[in-house]
Amino acid sequence: MTSGSPYSDSLILGIESSCDDTSAAVIHGNKILANVTAGQEVHRHYGGVVPELASRAHQKHVVPVIDRALKLAEVKPEQLDAIAYTRGPGLLGSLLVGSSFAKAMAQALHLPAYPIHHMRAHILAHFILQEGVEPPQFPFLCLTVSGGHTQLVIVHGPNEMELIGETLDDAAGEAFDKAAKLLGLPYPGGPLIDRYAQGADASAFRLPRPKVDGYNWSFSGLKTAFRNLVEKERRANPHFVETQLPKLCASLQDAIVDMLMQRLVEAASAKKIDRIALAGGVSANSGLRRALEQEAQKRSWQTHVLPLEYCTDNGAMIAMAGYFAHQSGANTSLSDSAKARWLME
Repeated sequence: MTSGSPYSDSLILGIESSCDDTSAAVIHGNKILANVTAGQEVHRHYGGVVPELASRAHQKHVVPVIDRALKLAEVKPEQLDAIAYTRGPGLLGSLLVGSSFAKAMAQALHLPAYPIHHMRAHILAHFILQEGVEPPQFPFLCLTVSGGHTQLVIVHGPNEMELIGETLDDAAGEAFDKAAKLLGLPYPGGPLIDRYAQGADASAFRLPRPKVDGYNWSFSGLKTAFRNLVEKERRANPHFVETQLPKLCASLQDAIVDMLMQRLVEAASAKKIDRIALAGGVSANSGLRRALEQEAQKRSWQTHVLPLEYCTDNGAMIAMAGYFAHQSGANTSLSDSAKARWLME
């Protein structure tokens, strides 16, 4: 972090409510004092996030989560210097709960309220203070992979990011979760596919690796091919999934990771960038982490991978992005509305 900045010791509250996790964190400079998250078990019954139920759960959790974060950080609301909140992208109802509360709290305390882009925050989580870990130097290339987004971003600075590639349809995390549902695994299925894939033969079932122009991806064809495979084999053997589950998971994971790494390698080579970072919920996937480590050794990359607690949606990443917004003197407005779709500008 920049030494001597008038905001180096700022206390910032970050509020995240883009999907099904209500999270709040307090940051002092770039040091996290508290990071509290409440999940929503209700969605397991439906095999995926139900937007209306998610927004209702956020209403229930937002006050206790923020109160808990402030108490763990031993910070009183009037000691805060700013509030940062997720403006988008995400589920509109969920975003409205967090953004409305953040703006109301900011107005009551006469504080600036910074609207944060969710995907930018995932990337900026790399600058949270971690003992013995140096943050990436600019510029670096970040592969951001989550349930709703898959992106390749050149990060020139905390407030200057260049989107060079993204998925044209499904995100990688969505492909994992929908495949898991097809296999009868509970939501969220991505982590379970990773678990079952451990040590299994990834070459058991050959799946396509669709390619599209540029540094973009398309996962819909892979998802369809996987569904066709499972349905065809099930017709011949009703117990196919139960007997072949680890191999199915390993084959699917291998295909998704392979597609992600192909584009990452191409972009890093073309842009001549050897500092590579992973971010987003799917960056917790062990297969993706292994593949990155292997490519890093082969290509002499300097890699940056987040601890698991900062991979999934969390208030700490919003607070970190709020730190940079506060440091740069970014404009704030209590009239900013939540945005379900918000392009990375």
